[in-house]
Amino acid sequence: MFAERSKLQALVLATLLAFIAIGDAAAQIPVTLHHDQANGFRLFRGGKDYVVRGVGGTQHLDRLSAAGGNSIRTWSTENLDQLLDTAHKNNLSVCVGLWLGHPRHGFNYQSEAEVAAQLQTCVDAITKYKDHPAVLMWGIGNEMEGDGNNPAIWYAVDHIARVCKQIDPAHPTMTVIAELGQNKVGKIERYCPNIDIIGVNSYGGTASLDQRYRAAGGSKPYMVTEHGPHGPWEVEKTPWGSAIEATSTAKAAQYAVGFREAARQKSRLCLGSYAFLWGDKQETTATWFGMLLPDGSRLAAVDAMTEAWTGKPPENRCPQIDRLSLEKTDGLKPGDKIRATLVASDPESDTLTTKWILRHDSGTVGVGGDWQAEEIALSDAVVGDSRQAVLTVPDAGGGYRLFAYVRDNKGGAAVANIPLRVDAPMIAIASPKPKLPLIVYGDAMETEPYAASGFMGNTAAVKMTLDSRDDPHSGPTCLQVEYTAGDDWGGVLWQSPPGDWTGSQPGGFDLSAARELQFWVRGAAGGEVVNFVLGAIDGDQPYRDTAKVERKDVRLTDQWQLIRIPLEGRDLTRIKTGFGWSLAGQGKPVTFYLDDIRYVAR
Repeated sequence: MFAERSKLQALVLATLLAFIAIGDAAAQIPVTLHHDQANGFRLFRGGKDYVVRGVGGTQHLDRLSAAGGNSIRTWSTENLDQLLDTAHKNNLSVCVGLWLGHPRHGFNYQSEAEVAAQLQTCVDAITKYKDHPAVLMWGIGNEMEGDGNNPAIWYAVDHIARVCKQIDPAHPTMTVIAELGQNKVGKIERYCPNIDIIGVNSYGGTASLDQRYRAAGGSKPYMVTEHGPHGPWEVEKTPWGSAIEATSTAKAAQYAVGFREAARQKSRLCLGSYAFLWGDKQETTATWFGMLLPDGSRLAAVDAMTEAWTGKPPENRCPQIDRLSLEKTDGLKPGDKIRATLVASDPESDTLTTKWILRHDSGTVGVGGDWQAEEIALSDAVVGDSRQAVLTVPDAGGGYRLFAYVRDNKGGAAVANIPLRVDAPMIAIASPKPKLPLIVYGDAMETEPYAASGFMGNTAAVKMTLDSRDDPHSGPTCLQVEYTAGDDWGGVLWQSPPGDWTGSQPGGFDLSAARELQFWVRGAAGGEVVNFVLGAIDGDQPYRDTAKVERKDVRLTDQWQLIRIPLEGRDLTRIKTGFGWSLAGQGKPVTFYLDDIRYVAR
């Protein structure tokens, strides 16, 4: 009996300890700003001095923590529940991004309804996540300010910050701008008293940021919320306009500057930095901003930040690329054989292997981090070894980039590329054939094949909420569309690549295997009349849509209905405009909902 009682007591004690541990793990960690004459501004988390050693990105968080990082930054609350838990498990804090609409995407800060709906979305997120121990601060918007001269944007930002402080006084507020501009800092100082910290995305200007920030009148503490290599808008270009990308080795030093020049020991105003990007992303090229490769291999930027954060380099460092050269880069003719030379080494003399890839170069310079389609690789165009390669010039004219990926088989890598141009008539690149069903919009969408970037007509009256929870057809969210005017017309096209209205850029998909386009739609009240379309670029451009199919004047009900658009007999070899809607003014504002937009197989 005594033994049984002892076991029961032990079980009760273990259960109580487990509940205490759970309570501790779930407890909010207060974050405060301190200012004194000796040290300037400092951030305290849980009562301890906290200099942010962060990155933007959500992958491989265990490796970030091991490298000496202590924080990550998000741009929205997408998948935030799991991310906060994973970050906390790895001793990382999270600057939670609250996404705000961009006027260039059609958001209207003069619209009371749009601004109120945006505020409510932020309030819901703050209320839901404020007590999670991983939360560091609230990042209210990212680069939504444009030139900074619209006071309505700053009023909206400050309103969110004011309400945020009422709901959650335990975490600071921050808004993030693209560089300083001519007057952005002054506008925030004037219009946003409830913003505690100014976040600045700065690349080539990071080394001089503190001096320039003070000269701009900045008195609030600031953070470098994105830093890394010089951006494609800041570097030299080839005679035909392609941005010249530095090697991953050269970029490493630029990454380190972002933290060392802005860390607290260098500035009385700066609270730390977030390097961009802990992961990989197609932005101008496949490698411009990534600190990791798609297979998880780390680049020298990780080594540089590890040393900046911890004071010590990693035990095994990444390979180094000293030079990548082509014997000729312009005026190339189809079939020419061009020799490439690579000079690479390894700090520990590890054995290196090299993979050569030739990719098309669209020449597109990314804007505001907008999604870009991955540029197509020509797998058989290059043959080489670890030091040299021979490139067979392709038949199609235009721009290309030759990439060299060097790996040490110990998790480290280096990459470089060089642009080239082929002097020959343009031959359209075949669009890839996706696996069907291809989801254009839906909760099951793993990647974004088309971007909702083509705002048309009275764009100021068009608003789309991509994660509405107002009675979705399936899953937790649906797409809410609002046209707030009673006259004129408006609409949105889903494009690949975003913003290509003329068919001048490769993109889209070969959907020849698709039987029909399906989607679900309902009106807020019923009676709304909407037009739907796929394929909108016509003419003789090399990358036009090969088919256009419309369903006009669809009268909605207040119940979900399935719309099927048959595609039999259509030339679907290149569909650049995957979906679109438009409507004419109907005498009053119109709201309707879309869900599960997809192409299905024959």
